[in-house]
Amino acid sequence: MNELLSLAPKVDFSRRGFVATGLITGFSLAAAPVVAQSVITTDTTGLTAGEVKVPVPGGQMSAYRAMPAKDGPFPTVLVIQEIFGVHEHIKDVCRRLAKLGYLAIAPDLYARQADMSKVTEMQAAVAVAGQVPDAQVMADLDAMAAWAKKNGGHQTKLGITGFCWGGRITWLYAAHNPNLTVGVAWYGRVVGQPNERQPRNPVDLAAAIKAPVLGLYGGADQGIPNDTVEQMRAALRTAGKTFDFMIYPDTPHAFHADYRATYRKAQAEDGWAKMHAWFVRNGLG
Repeated sequence: MNELLSLAPKVDFSRRGFVATGLITGFSLAAAPVVAQSVITTDTTGLTAGEVKVPVPGGQMSAYRAMPAKDGPFPTVLVIQEIFGVHEHIKDVCRRLAKLGYLAIAPDLYARQADMSKVTEMQAAVAVAGQVPDAQVMADLDAMAAWAKKNGGHQTKLGITGFCWGGRITWLYAAHNPNLTVGVAWYGRVVGQPNERQPRNPVDLAAAIKAPVLGLYGGADQGIPNDTVEQMRAALRTAGKTFDFMIYPDTPHAFHADYRATYRKAQAEDGWAKMHAWFVRNGLG
């Protein structure tokens, strides 16, 4: 049963127009200032990388795709944006995954709501995210997975990873798609106030989780209290799911975001290694 689509209000996403014309060039203006000295830039040597257009309900959605420049098929990883949209950091994450042998694709999941290249303030970015229905996101990710199968991706190996807003989406997609192989959620909210667009929280869907999920969290994350992560852990354990958590002590939210002051190099590198190991251990690599 599709937990999210069945519980969400009936909305015809095919009638929603797309307002964005492409992905963000450089970094999100809403995330400024950029801490240039810690920014990681992964080259495209040996890769096929760039913006693609993917058919989704109602039109075509821009996405950043990176994969090895050789014959596949490659395990697919859906890369889910932070609250700021698909900007250079998320594109670089795709290239890093492609260097490891994956087809990584990051869709512009706000495309029906806003052109994130024009959003200049954090509060405005939060407002845009609040307008995006979970059911719409699930349908768009299904479309991305289907496109990947026809464009170099493996027919059965499908992973997902996401950051912040995308971390929450990672948990939700693990409850949505019965064909998902594995997921890794970076500091995604698991408890919150339900509303019409986001009717269920990850903790409410623990029993519906269909793939092994690793959660990577900061112990000093002021937006995601540790006790809510423990609630998720308890719910998954009760439901008998395969999962793991790493909570890094004295570590803030967005510790993987190398372009922000919250970046913590040691924790980000350890989290990346744990993510890849989790992928391999659970059949994606």
